[in-house]
Amino acid sequence: FCSINCKTLFSRKNRLTINCKNCCKVFTKTKSQIKSENSFCCQSCSASYTNKHKTYGVRKSKLEKIIEAQLKIIFPDLEILFNNKTIVKSELDIYIPSLNVAFEINGIFHYKPIYGTDKLLKIQKNDMIKSKSCLDKGISLYIIDVSEQKYVTIHTSKKYLEIITKIISYY
Repeated sequence: FCSINCKTLFSRKNRLTINCKNCCKVFTKTKSQIKSENSFCCQSCSASYTNKHKTYGVRKSKLEKIIEAQLKIIFPDLEILFNNKTIVKSELDIYIPSLNVAFEINGIFHYKPIYGTDKLLKIQKNDMIKSKSCLDKGISLYIIDVSEQKYVTIHTSKKYLEIITKIISYY
């Protein structure tokens, strides 16, 4: 460009006003920045939208994988759904349809601002919505606080597995 003014004029002409696909906030982008029909005002909105709408894979902690494997062995004839998003329109770590019982395995991110206060508040808001949805559907939701677990091994996970198995056996 011949000058900053020329560059600024060109930049303004190439900008489009768009609505964020997640929060509907109005923002601008250049034509070259638009790579798909899904445009987001920030990285947080992009991640939120992607997590809400993904149809494959789940994010499971190492502890969740250990507990899932053990529950399948301990209760081979019991239908147990892991990381299901269809029951309350939010992910339930463990859900047992025949007992109408669900478990959430909550680590440190649910209690301390590891990724900042805003992220913690979003997680806690989602936790409250999930609890209310379970209550509305008559699902007994048990929250397992695993925030004190420093190293995840089969041995250190045993106490959490025992809590879950005792509750399941009670029903």
